Amino acid sequence: MDTVTLDDVDRGLVHALQIDGRAPLRTIAAVIGVSENTIARRYQRLRSAGMLRVAGAVNGARLGYTPWTIRLRCTPDAASAVAAALAERPDTSWVYLLSGGTEISCNTQARSTGERDTLLLAKLPRTRRVTSVSAHSLLRAFTSPADWAGLHWLSDNQVAALRPDPPVADDGPIELDTGDEVLLEALARDGRMGYAELATITGWSDSTVKRRMDHLRRNGVLTYMVDIPSATLGLPVEARLWMRVRPAALVAVAEALSRYPEVSFVAVTTGTTNLTAAVNCRDNTDLYRFLTERVASLDAIDTLESAPVIRTVKRAGALLPMP
Repeated sequence: MDTVTLDDVDRGLVHALQIDGRAPLRTIAAVIGVSENTIARRYQRLRSAGMLRVAGAVNGARLGYTPWTIRLRCTPDAASAVAAALAERPDTSWVYLLSGGTEISCNTQARSTGERDTLLLAKLPRTRRVTSVSAHSLLRAFTSPADWAGLHWLSDNQVAALRPDPPVADDGPIELDTGDEVLLEALARDGRMGYAELATITGWSDSTVKRRMDHLRRNGVLTYMVDIPSATLGLPVEARLWMRVRPAALVAVAEALSRYPEVSFVAVTTGTTNLTAAVNCRDNTDLYRFLTERVASLDAIDTLESAPVIRTVKRAGALLPMP
């Protein structure tokens, strides 16, 4: 990944794509107040440098899937290989090596109880170099990379000009056919892939691709997420947190954490801890202040466990090259 310093136009572009990952570049240019050619050049520069990608993401809740966050501890010689194997699965995202390279965390979506059990009860425990596994069902996310305040840059009026129509009311889970799954897999690799290329991949016409994408998005199945390394934003120090919070204050603590720009993900979970978060900081001193001032001020947190991110193996559905 090359090094590129983001200026105001770059930050505006990133925020615009967070609001609507399929927004036409000419629309983004008009909102920011620069030429379409300028925005196109900036997007291609960041994309080519491996610093910016729009990923099509599946909202598993609309399909009846269950989201999980998993922690694994491994022998020192096995963690990289286990993390790479997890990252290769199409149902995982946000795969991290933690704590000196002996721990892994990742998120997954299980389509069924059988799929969950196959991963958690069969495949992982059979890997002898995995010494422990804990799985926590994600009950509710209060913020995620899709709405992370750390990417915000544009004014309220600019945001309003870019915001797409919200999904229709939730009428229960919907079903995908084989063509939909092929389409979603392609968009996971590149959420801004053109209709003609998607038509070639799916075997549909351009108009069918557009109609089906609009349908999936309107029904809340398909969303778009900006995939950008936090280091690109000047926040190279990342950590995962697991907290035990008194139940009466759980929602209040989750909401408080979600308002901090350092926090890109916070969710209520099942398990021995009931709240998890992902934190992005400028340096270790910044992380220290965050833990000892902001987190410490939330009295309802009874216990806190933190682990630094050593390496990001996979973010929003894209397998990253291993060093």
